[in-house]
Amino acid sequence: MSRPAISTPPMTTDEVLDGVDLGGRTALVTGPAGGLGTETVRALAAAGARVILAARAISAAEAVAARIWDAHPGAELDILGVDLADLDCVRALGDRIADRGLPIDILINNAGVMYTPFARTRDDFELQFGVNHLGHFALTTALLPALIAAAERSGVPARVITLSSDAHKAHPVDLADPNFVEREYNKFVAYGQSKSANALMTVELQRRFGDQGLRAFAVHPGVCATGIARHMSRDDMAEMKRMAADTKNSLANLKAIPEAAATSVWGATAPELDTLGGAYLADCALGVAAEHATDPETAEALWTLSATLTS
Repeated sequence: MSRPAISTPPMTTDEVLDGVDLGGRTALVTGPAGGLGTETVRALAAAGARVILAARAISAAEAVAARIWDAHPGAELDILGVDLADLDCVRALGDRIADRGLPIDILINNAGVMYTPFARTRDDFELQFGVNHLGHFALTTALLPALIAAAERSGVPARVITLSSDAHKAHPVDLADPNFVEREYNKFVAYGQSKSANALMTVELQRRFGDQGLRAFAVHPGVCATGIARHMSRDDMAEMKRMAADTKNSLANLKAIPEAAATSVWGATAPELDTLGGAYLADCALGVAAEHATDPETAEALWTLSATLTS
């Protein structure tokens, strides 16, 4: 199959879903209360999907749902609580989905934190690795029965979209010390390794469960001004520019939110991706991830480590 063309100018979520009917399909989106998550929920719901807003801030998610209902009165929206920094809370969400017998056709691991001061999750993981990777790893594995059931029911592969970032290219996962127990904490290194972990999880998820009807994709949304950057200072922006100096125009093309969320929606719905699971996507096309974020042996080792840490 030929490589899908990069859209110019960047596509929006509505352009991706133009003419697409998602009626009868259920999507779960983490981080739905702002930025890319809000736009992703809106676009999927507008196309007819039932959308579960898996939110830490319930009141903010309720406000998002109210705005969507104003625009789309028939939208099917559910709000369920989850804190990705608390594995007990993640497991509880998995149990609620199982108890309801809900198949999940689309899982979008969208939530995240970026360049945070040093902190640890409730389970003592470094915050960025713990939320961006381990929280989503635990959620994804908890929802595997629901994803596989959806694929079996519909005959259409279930999609797992995990938001990575081109920031992964600077920093591989340190399998010996992912939680900065021995290393001095560096927020740029921590964020970069968490985004590498997102890509590696995608590779191994596809290898393990692709033959059971799953299609996994990692997504680089592009550069977009959202609340995830709330911890960034001017010095941090300067450091980002320095790290991206070898990647032409990587910080020059700021995207609007509907453009930045478009690749997640494209990855979740495009039929031409049914045979391309495990890929890294950018600009509504196949992208190129760093070798350290696609190496099968590293992906398997990270999966084994993550399973141990979250058990």
